[in-house]
Amino acid sequence: MTPGRDGGASGTRDAALHALRGLVMASTVRIHRTRAGYAADGPESFVGSGFFVAPNWVLTCAHVARGGGGGELAVAYETGPGHGTSLVPAEVVATLPEHIEQAIPGSWPAPDLALVRLREPVDHECVYVAERPAAYYSEGEVFYAGWTVVDGRLCRLDGPIAVKGTIGDWSPGVQLRLGENDLPYGISGGPVVDPVRGEVIGVLKSRADHGRGGTSIGIEHLRTLPDPVPGQAVRAEHDDLYQAVCHAHDRYHRDRQRQSHPDRDTWADVQSRLGARPGRTLTAGERVQLLGRLADLPPPVSTRNLLDILDSLPEFEGSTPLPSPRGWRDGLGALYEGASDDGVRGLVLDYAMRALSAERPFVTPGTAAAEEALWDWVRQTAEGWLDTARRRRIEKQRITRLKDRRPPGARPERTADRAPRPSALLELVERGWEREHWDWQLYVTRPDGARDCVRQEERTPTEALAERLAAPLAEAFRQCDEPDWPAVLQVVLPHNRLDLPVDGWRLRPDEPPLGVRGPVVLRCGDRDRLPGERGFVEFDPGSPEWDADRADRWRWLHAHSARAEILDCDDGVPRPVPESGELRNLSPGSVPVMCRYGEHRYEDDTEALARILLGGFGVALWRRGPARSAAVCGEFHRGAAVTVADARGARQLPERVHELRRKLVASRTEAYWADGIALFYDDPNQPLPGTGELLEAP
Repeated sequence: MTPGRDGGASGTRDAALHALRGLVMASTVRIHRTRAGYAADGPESFVGSGFFVAPNWVLTCAHVARGGGGGELAVAYETGPGHGTSLVPAEVVATLPEHIEQAIPGSWPAPDLALVRLREPVDHECVYVAERPAAYYSEGEVFYAGWTVVDGRLCRLDGPIAVKGTIGDWSPGVQLRLGENDLPYGISGGPVVDPVRGEVIGVLKSRADHGRGGTSIGIEHLRTLPDPVPGQAVRAEHDDLYQAVCHAHDRYHRDRQRQSHPDRDTWADVQSRLGARPGRTLTAGERVQLLGRLADLPPPVSTRNLLDILDSLPEFEGSTPLPSPRGWRDGLGALYEGASDDGVRGLVLDYAMRALSAERPFVTPGTAAAEEALWDWVRQTAEGWLDTARRRRIEKQRITRLKDRRPPGARPERTADRAPRPSALLELVERGWEREHWDWQLYVTRPDGARDCVRQEERTPTEALAERLAAPLAEAFRQCDEPDWPAVLQVVLPHNRLDLPVDGWRLRPDEPPLGVRGPVVLRCGDRDRLPGERGFVEFDPGSPEWDADRADRWRWLHAHSARAEILDCDDGVPRPVPESGELRNLSPGSVPVMCRYGEHRYEDDTEALARILLGGFGVALWRRGPARSAAVCGEFHRGAAVTVADARGARQLPERVHELRRKLVASRTEAYWADGIALFYDDPNQPLPGTGELLEAP
């Protein structure tokens, strides 16, 4: 970003780059620790860089923010050359990942981001953050800025740096590799800027131990900030930190563009001079005006709702970006990144119309005015983009959609015949030659049966599964959950490992277990490899006759009333589970129940579940845990019988078991009988990933 020597267009672009540099530098800050014994803004208290992303909000690296020794920090900033440094107290509000107690310097886990909030309001510049799905850089050059210490003095550092590809895949570990420049101590947390579009795309994360360069993390990973109460509805903008910061960012740039400051460039001004044209149709000024109006609206009710809006747009075939979009700005970025040149104008207006008439999680006194302002933008823009017939269709759509919109907080009734919803599917394969190590794949399964792979990994130890799956599961749930209606998690396991307590895992230490967060059901991943049984050769697992028998029993169980059938206990006296041939004689409305699973009182107890599967059952209940008294068994028998009978066949069993787990965590004594309960719910109409897709164990 150094001025060139040629005149004309080159000189104009150099002037725009110079102005962009000024905006970046004015938005970049220093982070200081506030412990006693250090000068408030001196080199001794300096821990790294950051930058303003919204009024009174600073984005930096988690390892920088936690380098202050706690949640209290001080932020030093300058509004322009010669204006002097101001110091303001601040606090760490969120880090990604969370709950990292101690990390070796330079090895903080990705995405290594932190949001810092100023403790008092100040006037300052804010960067423009890219709304596109991800920074698709593998080569080229970006611009960076930050602070460092030179000869005992704090000084600014900025300049271009080459992109040398990426490290990792889509996951929170993906980073841009940067090279051919020195990245000294203190530069971490500074902004990484796309000089072509004039927008911030990343955060400097680390510097190379040997040689030159380092890495940066994409700005899009802010979308992985956790919801305050996962799976529950947002009641106000400030309930969702991500939405609050992004809305404040977009309103700031909209308001700056409206103000008259002839001596101050805005980001949209500079982007216009750079020739940036977001989505190949919007000018930089039109973009900030549209995003500002969208930011005045309540956010989408959920990521699932936003993805449905994108899927409903004609002529849009973009795939779901990862991390998935959460706000209106994310949807717009995904839209014009994935649209064709000839159809993008209509898509932008269609998207704005859907945002205008979308279901609201809440309304504020200003919501009606915000909707009217967005409609004014659509109408005025359509006059320049569309013909008369298309404009009339838009006006009719507005009336129809507003009339059909549900009131805030209203949810579709949960009925037995409700439309299918997306779910998360986790497939775990234990490695044959490496016990207690797993290969796994996590999918989002759509109602039409299509699956999108969220993440996969190999050789994960059993004790590390919950930790390694926390971030991918959070992403999958974000794509599936609806407000106050968490998605089902299907867990596919080998038949002899269906006792793995996945429902007890936690995504975050302060969250409830997975089985309390939402319904968790188990499925069998190796039906074709179930152990044989003496005297039972009627069906081979996986044969057409066996599959048909499974499907018939499943249909009956979901169309008629069901009855719990206790298999391994008779009034508190343990007994072996009957063989599969005998189990096949049970009525089609039977749900097998085991209350002593795992006690291994009989030699062939390990085959108990295999017998149930061979019997053609797709639904079963059992409880894990130590041996229990006959009195406790009686409570379990009665509770299981009532739960199955009240579940309208088997259709509502996942939600009934989920409710039992919620009551257990809430210490409701009437649910104590269900401690350790597990639900097998293996729908034959939802095929599992094929052999070609599965990570095969060696």
